[in-house]
Amino acid sequence: MYSPMIESLIEQFAQFPGVGRKSAERMAFYVLDLMSEADCQHFADVVLETKKSVAFCEVCQNLTDVSPCPICASSRRDKSVICVVEQPKDVSAIEKTGGYNGLYHVLHGAISPIDDITPDDIRIKELLLRLANGTVTEVIMATNPTVNGTATAVYIQKLLKPFGIKVTRIAHGIPVGADLEYADEMTLSKALEGRTEMN
Repeated sequence: MYSPMIESLIEQFAQFPGVGRKSAERMAFYVLDLMSEADCQHFADVVLETKKSVAFCEVCQNLTDVSPCPICASSRRDKSVICVVEQPKDVSAIEKTGGYNGLYHVLHGAISPIDDITPDDIRIKELLLRLANGTVTEVIMATNPTVNGTATAVYIQKLLKPFGIKVTRIAHGIPVGADLEYADEMTLSKALEGRTEMN
């Protein structure tokens, strides 16, 4: 339908999550019709520079361009509490509530036997290393309320038993099967307030 170069551009945009063919076409034609060559170059430079500069925080495993990240480095955060989430976008979702002042740990996934994702494939070891110094008194499991998220929370809770640390799970004010990034601030805030200890 379009020239090979335009098709190639459309295909690149269509690779993004949630972007269908029509949206990819709109993006491609926005680039071709409305962006100047300088704007395109700036866009490409920002993508490449971000890809080169952003890495995992040495402490919490969140994505950052400085390590430790601003949250881990802050003297105002409660260092005795760690909130465990699946993805970096979940940190942002919880931060928007303004109702949490502890630290985070990003797993970068959840245990999923069907997808061949084992505990060794996500950042559980790094969490255990953080607990060795004894300053953490509570770990909040804020994995998604899905089968995989719940299985991951239960698995980590069992690993933490010998540490004598209180392990809580955020309340299920979030619909089962939903992702944290799509929950509104009030729902997330209530879920954090209503967390319960895992038995």
